[in-house]
Amino acid sequence: MKAKRPSESLATATHHVLPNDTNNLKNLFGGRLLEWMDVIAAISAHRHCRRVVVTATVNHVAFHQPIPYAAIVTLEAKVSRAFSSSMEVFIDVFVEDPVTGEQVKSNEAIYTFVAVDQNGQPLPVPPIEPETELEKERFASALRRRQLALILAGKMKPQDATELKALFA
Repeated sequence: MKAKRPSESLATATHHVLPNDTNNLKNLFGGRLLEWMDVIAAISAHRHCRRVVVTATVNHVAFHQPIPYAAIVTLEAKVSRAFSSSMEVFIDVFVEDPVTGEQVKSNEAIYTFVAVDQNGQPLPVPPIEPETELEKERFASALRRRQLALILAGKMKPQDATELKALFA
């Protein structure tokens, strides 16, 4: 299977934070942001493999800053690494001030998707060839995250986690 570049899976979405999207503090509900991230990450994973994809895990979510009512929110998702049938997708969230236009990164998340056939069985996905320094960094760290997740799930023995052992040796 021919490798793809992360840029081929780039998916972006922009939302305006409206009253129905906010909590009592007039900030974006965390659950609404999780929904937006899941949708954009699924589009990114689909673009990578051109198959039906399902969310396997939400590996990491960081709510660094609250997102206020009336803010403009842009989400960018790219596949950071592909394994046999799964893809790790990194989502960056930016908030734009509606008056000044200034954008700042406010949140990020990492989701894992699996490509499946019509019966829900996993399908192979193309590998990734990172190009930029950030893509290379995310690509390398994805294997460590995967090994840690497999250990915690009891699907890998700690002594077999070569990437994790390299951090401590």
